[in-house]
Amino acid sequence: MKAKSIIIVALLAILVIYGIGVNNGFVTAEESVESAWAQVENQYQRRADLIPNLVNTVQGAADFEQETLQSVIEARSRATSITLQADDLNDPAKIQQFQAAQEQLSGALSRLLVSVERYPELKANANFRDLQAQLEGTENRIATERKRFNDTARQYNTDIRKFPGSLIASITGFDRKAYFEANEGAEQPPLVDFE
Repeated sequence: MKAKSIIIVALLAILVIYGIGVNNGFVTAEESVESAWAQVENQYQRRADLIPNLVNTVQGAADFEQETLQSVIEARSRATSITLQADDLNDPAKIQQFQAAQEQLSGALSRLLVSVERYPELKANANFRDLQAQLEGTENRIATERKRFNDTARQYNTDIRKFPGSLIASITGFDRKAYFEANEGAEQPPLVDFE
């Protein structure tokens, strides 16, 4: 009887140690997701920080479209007003809302940069060229960090869904993380019209 009790206690101890190890692995994976998200936010903040300098440089150009500048300023304000906390990463709707605000800012910046083509004195401005290059680099960094976030979230989601880890994840409250997704219509090639 005593040997049976020792075996039961040993098995329970092994299960508890295994459960602790799996739980700690989930904590590590969740922290990786949150760290990847912080890098996404970091790059969006870098872009938001560059925009006032870009707007000021562009405003110096005579006769520049104020409506275009205003749309950039308003889109930046909306994009920086939406923040996500670590718990919000479980909510695809909140990530979609964040992404939509960032995409509005990207669209406003694109319109600004396209309209600059009509202002040769602005295109020749070294400050503007430097800011434009920094924004282009930041957009590339944003895309890279979003991909890293999705990769990290995928690994975390896979870990918490695999058996027997899924049992421990459901008991300890680990939930799936949402992904960045392509914008609606992104599967369609852009229309090029030279008329």
